[in-house]
Amino acid sequence: MQFVIGGLKKTSLIDYPDKISTIVFTTGCNFRCGYCHNAGLVSGKSKNEVCSTDSFFDFLKKRVGKLDAVVISGGEATLQPDLIEFVKRIKDFGYLVKLDTNGYKPEIIYRLLENSLVDYIAMDIKAPLDKYAFITNVDIDVVKIKESINLIMSSYIDYEFRTTVLKKQLDYIDFNKIAKLIKGAKKYFLQKFVVQSEILDESLNKEETYTDEEFKKIKEMLQQFINVVEVR
Repeated sequence: MQFVIGGLKKTSLIDYPDKISTIVFTTGCNFRCGYCHNAGLVSGKSKNEVCSTDSFFDFLKKRVGKLDAVVISGGEATLQPDLIEFVKRIKDFGYLVKLDTNGYKPEIIYRLLENSLVDYIAMDIKAPLDKYAFITNVDIDVVKIKESINLIMSSYIDYEFRTTVLKKQLDYIDFNKIAKLIKGAKKYFLQKFVVQSEILDESLNKEETYTDEEFKKIKEMLQQFINVVEVR
């Protein structure tokens, strides 16, 4: 199976809402967001513990009845050639599956949804579409981002959108554009940038984020378009 596990967090109480989960981190990503705190995973040179897929499935088998769900994160999991087969094997154990994704592979998201292989999706909204290249540091076909948003919002499963926030990168106009992009979405989370020891662009550790009062104003604006808006 062509599926590279770059790290494993055996137990989490916060990554799948109201469920006990284990988190699989995949290697490789097609984005290069400066604030990414999984630099080793993005480059494919993870320093995290790596295990084989066979070892992982052995672990899942032993944890049946103790874990509720598996979260597949990254890196960017949709780049893994055998993601569909990997998820099918997880579902065979009866686990719920949550996918963390940047949304650049809508065809993979479609296959997962069409085959009822995923129960929850968390998609990063990096920026309004016109600033995607600026945030991700790569050329972006934003049509793919929009397609993934539409697929997720029209699906039968639970989902959330989320944005990592640095004041230097996103202003009030940008948040207004994002709000219109995902208008009517179930849940949207603003994630405060947290200084990290290892990020792709370490100069960002010197930048400030919005104050609590400023986040409150942004949240109030977003709530005109989105059902649930929270700051993490």
